[in-house]
Amino acid sequence: MDEKLARKLRILADAAKYDASCASSGAPKRKAGADGLGSTTGAGICHAYTPDGRCVSLLKILLTNYCLFDCAYCVNRRSSNVARARFSVEEVVTLTIEFYKRNYIEGLFLSSGIIRSPDYTMEMLTRVAKKLRREHGFRGYIHLKSIPEASPWLIEEAGLYADRLSINLELPTEASLNRLAPEKDGAAIESAMGQIGERIVQAKEERRRFSPAGQSTQVIVGADATTDEAMIRKSALLYGTYGLKRVYYSAFSPIPDASAALPPQAPPLRREHRLYQADWLIRYYEFSPDDVAGASEDGMLALDIDPKLAWALKNRHCFPVDVNRADREMLLRVPGLGARAVDAIIKARRHGRLRLDDVARLSSGLKRARPFLIAEDFRPTTLTDRLDLRAKLAEPAEQLSLF
Repeated sequence: MDEKLARKLRILADAAKYDASCASSGAPKRKAGADGLGSTTGAGICHAYTPDGRCVSLLKILLTNYCLFDCAYCVNRRSSNVARARFSVEEVVTLTIEFYKRNYIEGLFLSSGIIRSPDYTMEMLTRVAKKLRREHGFRGYIHLKSIPEASPWLIEEAGLYADRLSINLELPTEASLNRLAPEKDGAAIESAMGQIGERIVQAKEERRRFSPAGQSTQVIVGADATTDEAMIRKSALLYGTYGLKRVYYSAFSPIPDASAALPPQAPPLRREHRLYQADWLIRYYEFSPDDVAGASEDGMLALDIDPKLAWALKNRHCFPVDVNRADREMLLRVPGLGARAVDAIIKARRHGRLRLDDVARLSSGLKRARPFLIAEDFRPTTLTDRLDLRAKLAEPAEQLSLF
């Protein structure tokens, strides 16, 4: 790689690190070999996850970090004093193919600052995917960041070649957008989400290809005064209205020469983690936004305990739960029991009454679950009434748990 291209790669890979929405879940498995490059079978890109949910093995870059917009929270804003670079379409294609052949990556995540116009930028992003698919037979995962202000037909064309499309909501309220990103239009963003969502549904019904891994978005946490409760309610609305696969929460990171409208410090990273946990409860644990909101404190999720434990402590009358009799929905609400553990419990109890040791073998979270459940040989008596229960179950500063 020549020095000029290497410099561009350093700048534009670093500029892309602020975009968290690069998951590849839902992409169809495809064979390589005679059919092209980029298999997603076996250990391919569909399985490129770390235990904490991060997507790996993607070439994650911006087409350019030049931008016409001047969003206060963005390091690549028009007025920012940062090193700038721009790839050509051919350079991105070459990097993707060469990195794939060297087994460095399994796919591409491509975003961009807005150059010339939203339509021009969206056309360039789509040309990269189109060239990879048509001219190089690339079958690996491609995630394109859509430009909401671009013409609908350009976004539609992008969905023909990308596995996933995403449009960043950035901030959850129109008031925050007006204050920190006045050139962006919340209504236009959601209209574009709606367009993509409709096309995805239509394509599935007609058995044709259009963004088969769905769409996602990203929301910045801590750049404005939005509460966690408002954030979760907004996410639930997006899931229900537009069929999003994922909402990503990205903790605001202070940037050089920042606007006085921004907070001087980043929010605690644990706040971002709690939002992901609350989001997970709604998507996979049958909690409602009201359940999560009810467990918050003045609209904010507790930092010392996870949101499921917070709900349980505020609803102690629902416990203890009998692991040998309770339905799946109630077992999912027991702190310390994950969805797989619950399914294993339901399966195991068909063959006999479960004791506490049996639950311990099926779940690694027995310490948190113990005060909230009944087993064949165990009943917690007054444990759920203890005033110090929260302190006993609170997570140490260095520990972050799932449920």
